[in-house]
Amino acid sequence: MPSPWGKLLALAAMASSAEAAYRGFNYGSTFTDGAAKVQSNFEAEFRAASNLDGADGAFTSARLFTMVQAGTANDPISAIPAAINTKTSLLFGLWASAGDDAFGNELAALQRTIDQYCSQLDGLVAGISVGSEDLYRISPTAIANNEYAGASPDKLVGYIARVRDTIRGSCLTDIPIGHVDTWTAFVNGSNSAVIDAIDWLGMDAYPYFEDTKPNSLQNGRSLFASALDQTRAVATGKQVWVTETGWPVSGDTFGQAVPSTDNARTYYQQVGCSLFGTTNTWWFTFQDSSPTTPNPSFGLIGSDLTTTPLYDVSCDGVNSTPFSSIRARDANDNSGSSSGDGPDASPIPDSIPNETVRSGKLNALAAAMFAIALAIAMA
Repeated sequence: MPSPWGKLLALAAMASSAEAAYRGFNYGSTFTDGAAKVQSNFEAEFRAASNLDGADGAFTSARLFTMVQAGTANDPISAIPAAINTKTSLLFGLWASAGDDAFGNELAALQRTIDQYCSQLDGLVAGISVGSEDLYRISPTAIANNEYAGASPDKLVGYIARVRDTIRGSCLTDIPIGHVDTWTAFVNGSNSAVIDAIDWLGMDAYPYFEDTKPNSLQNGRSLFASALDQTRAVATGKQVWVTETGWPVSGDTFGQAVPSTDNARTYYQQVGCSLFGTTNTWWFTFQDSSPTTPNPSFGLIGSDLTTTPLYDVSCDGVNSTPFSSIRARDANDNSGSSSGDGPDASPIPDSIPNETVRSGKLNALAAAMFAIALAIAMA
């Protein structure tokens, strides 16, 4: 169960979110060819993101999917010293869909992070996420899509307790702990034990993937608003953070959703600009095409690391209404309803420790799972 202090932190964060909300991107531990990122790579990415043209230096946070440095058993990921050097805040992530041995390595890396970096992390850790889309992966939709294993609610609750034990008495003891999953997983009542065990909910929502509904760009904002409102309705007063959303700049049409830089820009204006400054948000994504480009691709920049985005990322002059003032009724007028384990969850698996993009390519998945197995063997 969440600590009383963790609950107070969550409530305080809700009260002050309008004053200081985290804004950043998702970062994988490898490039798209499976090569491990090292500290200099993360530093270059963090600096480029914080200097993105048109963003006024606002993208200063990084969400991680794993605590483990790619290619090692349980060394802390090199994004941590990179963040310290660049003053980038971090949403820690522990990968929870690879079994107990792999999660043991995540905990070991978390403990080593405490031992090595605690004196330098003051003010840099936004939160700790135990898992990412693990509940979605055990849903009928994910099983039908032949996706790799996730984790049950009971398993995740146990993992969350182990993380609390690991950080107790350390510099991270008061950092709020959450879980990241698709909005459909959170609104599924069979997963409520996970909500009870955490301090905040990390919601992933992609109207692009909701092909059982009219999911053209014109419905993108209303579909997202509905997802956010429904997630908040089951959050029992806890804060909902937006840990993944975006619109692809290239790739296949999915349902009625057409990828393009113009459409990505419009979705960014309608959704991102309404979230920024009021809701902790990690946009998907800064770069997902280095060196190869996935299908679909969500990156704000292309294959070359640059501060010049593919589309305008400023919110100047955008008439954006904060989602806190939007009711589910308004969104449902356009989006209809859905079940908690229906096909509206992303049909493409989330990033895993050695994968940087939401890609269904078998070679990337095979390489990632091999790396996890290798790390377990090295432990």
